[in-house]
Parts: sequence; structure tokens; C-alpha cells
Amino acid sequence: MHWLKINEANYLSMRNVILCVAVTLDGYIEGPNGEYDWCFTDQDYGMTAFLDRIDALFVGRKSYELLKNPDEAASNYSFPGYKKYVFSNTLTEVDDEVELVRGDIKAQVNELKNQPGKDIWLFGGADLTASFLREGLVDELLLAIHPIILGSGKLLFTTTTDRIKLTLIDSKTYSTGLVSVSYKMAY
Repeated sequence: MHWLKINEANYLSMRNVILCVAVTLDGYIEGPNGEYDWCFTDQDYGMTAFLDRIDALFVGRKSYELLKNPDEAASNYSFPGYKKYVFSNTLTEVDDEVELVRGDIKAQVNELKNQPGKDIWLFGGADLTASFLREGLVDELLLAIHPIILGSGKLLFTTTTDRIKLTLIDSKTYSTGLVSVSYKMAY
């Protein structure tokens, strides 16, 4: 948890940005054709507790378009009731309940982290995740590691060139072999 000093006697907690993502054992977040049919859905895997921790989502343009498309399977996960922020320099308008974020993401994300509220889920996509990591904007990494090797697809960490140290916060193993790990980022 970060702390923002208000004055000598009072402290206000700062919201955390949490990258929460399903990943294969070999580091893929999508199969070679963009599929994620390998993700386990037979039980909760801690998602209810995670969703209770957040009140907002950060998404990139592609993820936003996927979430709002009623024909896509992902529309089942449109997350009504959560504030959504779309990071895009190409979109010019978004739905009424969504806020468009453009330009200097570091300053804008830090401003949002200082607003009252719960933590924020860095939902996707890969380019936005890479930008957040490069700017040091991810506070926590929550991985649902699935016991499968895809061999190809979209890797979670594609453009990260700097080392980032992590401190283990929590881990949980499920009967299916899925392992959930949570790390605090130490930039």
C-alpha cells in the first residue's frame, strides 16, 4: 500500500494499480489465434474477492472494443458497475460511462491513483501493460498461472527490457493445478 502524506497528523491511502491476468506456464496470455479457451472457468479462483478490492478498470483500445462488442465472448465480462478508463490516442469518443485517457499516462494515472476509491485493475491489453510497466505504474502483479503450455501466442511480457524485482505477497494452489501468485512491484 502506498501512502500520500496530507499533513503531519493525517495520511490518505493511495489506490493501487493491479495487473491481474491469466497466464500459461510458458508465459502466454493468448493462444496463436487470440484464443483464451484454455482459461479455467470451473470455479471462482479468487476472482470474487479480487473484484471486491477494485472499483475501476484501465483498458486499452482493443480491450475496450472487445468488452463493448455484444457478439464477443468477452462481453460476458463487461463489468457493469465498475468505472472504466480507456487509454487511447486514436479514439476520439467512448461510451458515456467510460472516460477516455490520452497523452501523458504517467501524470494522469498518478492523479487517478490519488482520488478516493478502491484499487484499480489494469485489465489489458499487452501494449498498455508494457507502457504501465515501463512507466512504473503497476503496484501489484496478480497472476493466475494455468498448468498448460501453449508453445505460441501472445506473451505477457513482450517489450519489458528492464529488470523489475518482485516481492511475494501471497500464493494459493488449487486442486486443478492452477496457482495464483501475488507480487508487490519493486521498481
